[in-house]
Amino acid sequence: MRDAEVSERLLDWYDANARLMPWRTGPAERRAGVRPDPYRVWLSEVMLQQTTVAAVQNYFRRFTARWPTVADLAAAEDAEVMAEWAGLGYYARARNLLKCARAVVLAHNGRFPETSAALRTLPGIGPYTAAAIAAIAFYEPATVVDGNVERVVARLFAVEEPLPGVKPRLTDLAARLTPQQRPGDHAQAMMDLGATICTPRSPACGICPLFDPCAARATGIAEVLPRKAPKVARPERQGIAYVTFRADGAVLLERRPDNGLLGGMLGWPGTHWAEGEPAPAPPLAAEWREAPAPVRHTFTHFHLTLRVLTATVPDVTAPDRGVFLPRETFRPASLPTVMRKAYDAAMRPRRGG
Repeated sequence: MRDAEVSERLLDWYDANARLMPWRTGPAERRAGVRPDPYRVWLSEVMLQQTTVAAVQNYFRRFTARWPTVADLAAAEDAEVMAEWAGLGYYARARNLLKCARAVVLAHNGRFPETSAALRTLPGIGPYTAAAIAAIAFYEPATVVDGNVERVVARLFAVEEPLPGVKPRLTDLAARLTPQQRPGDHAQAMMDLGATICTPRSPACGICPLFDPCAARATGIAEVLPRKAPKVARPERQGIAYVTFRADGAVLLERRPDNGLLGGMLGWPGTHWAEGEPAPAPPLAAEWREAPAPVRHTFTHFHLTLRVLTATVPDVTAPDRGVFLPRETFRPASLPTVMRKAYDAAMRPRRGG
């Protein structure tokens, strides 16, 4: 079967089976002349990085209700955007989200560039996101390759070399399938197919629109593709978080440096996260008590174990670092996930107490 026929069959399937998503302009809307909103396409693609569609939908609705245009987001307070982002992880993406929105407003009069090459000049937009926005919002025949697309292509062409080294070849094969007409619908069809039928485990080959041309299905190896190189074990790091309450209910927080993990976010004062046991670094003199259990959290490149030490201090206490946030303005849900875990650990009752 020719590559063009594969794309045509896929688009026919998509027209009948496209998933409904709050950011998507579906096939029926598109036929009625509705154009996708580049702002919503961009926002959804940034949110969906490393996150599932189900997890993102409520975040997306809240963001677009509060900041319905790129200009609204560009004018938002950093802290408010970071608070709304809490739970999506990778706070560097939230910082780049604001930088990008402001660049679109200041340098492009509030309009997103219409080509993948121009989109890549914006903060935080890499090759994948640029291709997705260009294809979906502006109909550029750009090749969009995420994990779902890699899986579909690896199976369709029976590519047995392992990821991540085979990524360039999978991209080249995906480019062969990308049509000049409806490239955005094609990209979304590939993603939908990977998410609903060509799934990592137990793919539903019997109802797949690409049943006939799929080489991996024909040879019985679909479920084992794409192959992956053995994972490298994540290193272990340790740290201490100091959760301090003032007698009037205020909590002691400090803003992390802009660079690095959780950059620019408020969190508990603590030690560096090191491979060995860190030296204590309390933010003030106090009678520290250890929480009943440490906190475990996994980042992309390492596992972290945090000891959580708590103390209650008089109202007049002046910390060596950090600031006391009044109880009425403190929202645990606004903390990064690892810091929220530390708060939960600090609030957990001790045995026998």
